[in-house]
Amino acid sequence: MSTESATTATPIRSLTEKDRFGRLIERRDGNDFPFYNGTPIELSVGKWILVWASVAVGFFALIFIPQPNNFVAILPRALFVAIPLAVLGLVAGRYWTALFRKVRGVDVLNMFFFAALNIVITFAVGALVAATFGANPNATISGAGGGGVGDTIAMYVGTGIQLVGEEIFVILPFLALMYFLFAKAGLSRKTAIILAWVVSSLWFGAAHLPTYDWNFAQAFLIIGSARIALTLAFIRTKNLWVAAGAHIINDWVFLTFAVIGSVAAAS
Repeated sequence: MSTESATTATPIRSLTEKDRFGRLIERRDGNDFPFYNGTPIELSVGKWILVWASVAVGFFALIFIPQPNNFVAILPRALFVAIPLAVLGLVAGRYWTALFRKVRGVDVLNMFFFAALNIVITFAVGALVAATFGANPNATISGAGGGGVGDTIAMYVGTGIQLVGEEIFVILPFLALMYFLFAKAGLSRKTAIILAWVVSSLWFGAAHLPTYDWNFAQAFLIIGSARIALTLAFIRTKNLWVAAGAHIINDWVFLTFAVIGSVAAAS
């Protein structure tokens, strides 16, 4: 299906500066979220359901395709990214790239800022949850560096791909929820953002339940709260690359410490 067959790029509702959050949340660069208000195109409810389903299919490919090592794991990780983007391209045509904007110097600074914010939140909430409910280790982090140099390089490559996929896994549902709430339920833009922000964070936390041995407190409180910061990177910049960059920096910090520990233990 081509873009030209989709609804024309006419805003569903006119907006003013009062519909945006303050400068600490949304920077004043003239950009807005794609797809929720008819720009660059409007996606119908049926198309959004198809996109959200493709996100789930990509996730199933990630968790059900066997990953005996980090080399083999690159395939399901790549499918995790490719499947939802392919479906978005099917329903949105060339406008699927509206998720990704040019990365400027200030965007790189935002990546590091939101990665640092996420680390602080993870440690603060994680310490509280671990003391109250207990916490289970992340197998990817705990096993980092144990497979040799080649496997470790493949781990960094594969996790980088997967973390882009994790942003797609959250941001596409976030935009779908914004559309439903703003265009169909008639809620204000701010209310739609907040509700989509919370629900998509819970969606992300739920996806981590198998990772943390079905520890609900760990998945929803630690991972869900950390997700709030990562989605804020997208809300501020309207650029999935920034959220993905922050996510990659965050996770690679933990992976690198684990690799260093593994090498030190083996020497």
